[in-house]
Amino acid sequence: MRKPIFLKLFISYVVLISLFSFLMLFISFEIAKKNYIDTLTEDLGKICLALEDKVLALVKSKREKELNRIVKEFSPKIGTRITVIGNNGVVIADSEEDPSVMENHKNRPELKKALKGREGMSIRFSATVKEEMLYVAVPVEADGEIIAAIRASLFLKDIKGILANLRKKTIEVTLIVGLIALVFSLIFSARIVKPVKELCRAAGKVASGDFSSKVILDRDDELKDLAVSFNHMTDQIKSLFQQLTGQKDELDNIIASITEGLLVLGIDGTILLANQTFKKIIGTEGFKGRFYWEIIKEPDFAELIKIIVRKRNNISKEILLKDKTFLCSAAFLEAKEEIVIVFYDLTQIRELEKIKKDFVINVSHELKTPLTSIKGYVETLEEDPSKENLKYLSVIRRNTERLINIVKDLLVLAELEEGKEKFEFKKINISGLVKGLVKLFEPKAKSKNIEFRVEIPDKNIILTADSFKIEQMLINLVDNAVKYTDEGFVMVALREDGRNAYIEIEDTGVGIKEEDIQRIFERFYVVDKSRSRILGGTGLGLSIVKHIVLQHNGDIKVSSVPSKGTKFIVVLPYDPA
Repeated sequence: MRKPIFLKLFISYVVLISLFSFLMLFISFEIAKKNYIDTLTEDLGKICLALEDKVLALVKSKREKELNRIVKEFSPKIGTRITVIGNNGVVIADSEEDPSVMENHKNRPELKKALKGREGMSIRFSATVKEEMLYVAVPVEADGEIIAAIRASLFLKDIKGILANLRKKTIEVTLIVGLIALVFSLIFSARIVKPVKELCRAAGKVASGDFSSKVILDRDDELKDLAVSFNHMTDQIKSLFQQLTGQKDELDNIIASITEGLLVLGIDGTILLANQTFKKIIGTEGFKGRFYWEIIKEPDFAELIKIIVRKRNNISKEILLKDKTFLCSAAFLEAKEEIVIVFYDLTQIRELEKIKKDFVINVSHELKTPLTSIKGYVETLEEDPSKENLKYLSVIRRNTERLINIVKDLLVLAELEEGKEKFEFKKINISGLVKGLVKLFEPKAKSKNIEFRVEIPDKNIILTADSFKIEQMLINLVDNAVKYTDEGFVMVALREDGRNAYIEIEDTGVGIKEEDIQRIFERFYVVDKSRSRILGGTGLGLSIVKHIVLQHNGDIKVSSVPSKGTKFIVVLPYDPA
């Protein structure tokens, strides 16, 4: 059950005041009781001392009867019982009882102290008078020797009456003071709670969105400082809220204007945000708060999300959704543990690529037959010994062969891109393939007066690859190196680091400009067009090389300096034997 702060504060004051009043009542009563008994003790001691000389004379002259008569006469006058006891504990005289029938008092606490020369005091029950009494005894000395003790006593019932009256007065005063304190605590609690209530009321309004609420307190203390700080805080919150609202509206407009689909997921797969484009892609609405697998049932998309949750980095992957191809670019936000996916529609691009590939394949097939026929007729005409015919036929044959090579390379490249080209992966010794290049290109290198070098480690380097495709890749690269090198050397080097195998083809040829390096793997892109035409290049060789390397999950790197040479490095996954 909720308790108001006023009630808690007031109850605390009541408990403290009650505890303090009880302690003050108890302590003051005990102090008053002790002081009163101390005063009575002092008075009884003085009475005993006043009788000392007379008692001393009578005890020394052994006039016990006279002494007994004197104490009986003196006692009523002072309202105190008087007893004289010898140093052996025997009662000599007593104002209330017959001394002869009284028991020995030597073991009484007050007598023990008195017979040792000190004043003794004791409060106990008297067996003689059947009442609780206060006893005070003082020694009587003669010639340095204690010969007797004088004891004065009072009934405690008289003292208790006085103390009861004192207790009553003390309780009355304590109650009055306590009531006054409670009234003040009630007023003080209300004064403390009122500004707190004002602050709570204003805070409630702020929480509901009303930032105009203010707290004005007519006081000069920490609560006023709190109210001033609260008012300043509401102004700051209002300003920040307006700023955030503007930013949110701006962000909403930006998200709404994005032509790509946008999806935000929680770490558990819950859909947190989606723009209108994504809703059009999926063809439905009202999926906020649902799990993504309820909306997107594509296994490749689910696998993409699993990978990004596990690796927590940025990933891109092509996904087929609703018969359309999308590039899904996913990013993991560490701060919020959220996943942002952007859907780029690649459908038209992929369709254009397909049209282009189909066009290349169809044109290549259409060109192949007439070109083969032309070549055959040219070869037939070349049998005519006429020098004039041979001159023109040589030009026709050379260009026809170049066209045939282009068509062949186009077909190979198209099949690689389409994935129709079958790769036969098996363990091969790459060292043996590199050695075979020596026999193939050494004669051509010698004819150009360039050195052909091969650097192969002593051990065999085993790769899981397609032997024919790797050989085709190496022939293309080495053939280019020999073609474009007029002096110096061409070197083929092979090495491995336990994870990858590295094939390096280096030459001291014409080199490649920096702006051309990024484009050399494009189909039909030729760095030196005039030289390429003379040497019969198709402009497709490096594109074929790039696709072969990618099909083997490898990578190819190029570095070159114009007029100094070029270096290709092919990186292939190493499969140690």
